[in-house]
Amino acid sequence: MRMVAFDRMVASLPGKERVARSFGIPIRIHATGAETGGAIGIWDSYLEPGGGPHWHTHTLETEAFRVISGDFRFWCGDLVLEGGPGTTVTLPPHVPHRWENIGTTPGQMIGIVSPGGFEAFFIEMERTGANTPAEVLAIETAFGIINSGLADVVAGRGDGRS
Repeated sequence: MRMVAFDRMVASLPGKERVARSFGIPIRIHATGAETGGAIGIWDSYLEPGGGPHWHTHTLETEAFRVISGDFRFWCGDLVLEGGPGTTVTLPPHVPHRWENIGTTPGQMIGIVSPGGFEAFFIEMERTGANTPAEVLAIETAFGIINSGLADVVAGRGDGRS
């Protein structure tokens, strides 16, 4: 990631965000680590009922989510929390986690990482057209994700979400 000095405002205007499609979901990217001197990355996405990632562990960044609409369940280590609009969770690095839209309608969340850079994962997913669990796992690994549930999928040991 090419860094620039973070000495100016970074703005994201409605309808003018960079959109990357990851897992078939449009991810609207509002600020990148490259734009903020590595300080932060911000995006938002809509998830259909039942949508959400497999278990995974970040090694490089803290992740925070704010629920805008819908109902979500968050798992972080041994803790489980359910929340709707206004719920904010902060997930530490090096702790396995996942989340899922447990509602009956699409839900929206804002995601934030610090330091920034992980938001480029979504851009890389779109750029490569990664579609199989093995292809996605390779990109996750490149972005510092470990303990990925996709490793179980690739090895034929389940769906990565249990």
